[in-house]
Amino acid sequence: MTQTADDVEAVLARANFAADGLLPAIIQQWDTKDVLMLGYMNSEALRRTLTEGRVTFWSRSRQEYWRKGDTSGHAQYVRGAALDCDDDTLLVQVEQIGAACHTGAKACFDVDPLDPVIGSAGESA
Repeated sequence: MTQTADDVEAVLARANFAADGLLPAIIQQWDTKDVLMLGYMNSEALRRTLTEGRVTFWSRSRQEYWRKGDTSGHAQYVRGAALDCDDDTLLVQVEQIGAACHTGAKACFDVDPLDPVIGSAGESA
């Protein structure tokens, strides 16, 4: 279903952008539920993502819009989107073509795995 301009405006009005005007966007592979990356969107990047079917971010370092895959060919096609319960984080489900990370890794979180202590529900803190 395609969102109308009024629908998109309602989402933009509801989204709780940070003081810098940005909203964190978690990117997830739609079918496997793998978390691929985190990017940031301002209101225009969110508008483009919701209306164009491709993920658009705001680059904090370059101070410009970038649409994933325009230079690399590793595009992200939108399959779904949801704001969290506080409207301050976006989850975008995508069909990822190629690597999601600029390093060439499948996901940005594959690049530097940590080794935390593993907890369980049966343990007391």
